[in-house]
Amino acid sequence: MTAPDAGRGIWNGEETRTFTGLPRDSFRILHVSTGNVCRSPITERLTRHALADRLGDPLWGGLIVESAGTWGHEGAPMEANAETVLADFGADASGFTGRELLDEHVIMADLVLTATRDHRAQVISMGHSAGLRTFTLKEFTRLVKAIDPATLPPLEDGMVARARALVRAAAALRGWLLAPTAEADEVYDPYGAPLTFFRSIGDEINQALDPVVTALTGVPART
Repeated sequence: MTAPDAGRGIWNGEETRTFTGLPRDSFRILHVSTGNVCRSPITERLTRHALADRLGDPLWGGLIVESAGTWGHEGAPMEANAETVLADFGADASGFTGRELLDEHVIMADLVLTATRDHRAQVISMGHSAGLRTFTLKEFTRLVKAIDPATLPPLEDGMVARARALVRAAAALRGWLLAPTAEADEVYDPYGAPLTFFRSIGDEINQALDPVVTALTGVPART
């Protein structure tokens, strides 16, 4: 088995996964944008922050949250304005390095959430049966809002089982619950824009994540 990686988790090539070296059932969420220095890092770290805030568990019930870019700046730091946005929310931006999206990332992901429809198309075009588990972030949010939480496995069955059921339910609804406009499913790129635009994108991402994290954890955001 590959040596454990406490930051990202490890796929061991079989049906079990390990996190911080401990065998456990897990569910990987992969956020995808273009350069992996603005939108997807913000989304990754806001997701982690929301999970930790609601669960108080550093392992987040087996949920592993990562990101990559279709034209990822491999090894690059997060954009400074993106770090500022995360600081606004009290989220941790430290230790981040950009990644180029690879086949292995898609293969390992249980749920891929992209910034735009073009990113979604690029992920699906990579194959690996990604179509049923790849959504734009806002698309997934729209679908999740239409799912009755009572139809999901109870939290007593584990968050991984609940997350997998949520993805299946969202995929089943996709053809029935369409976006009001094509633009409704897009998170626009703030790269090179002033901090005010980054902050508006951060707010947009945070609002889209809230119902998703609530559905995953069964715990609403603190007011």
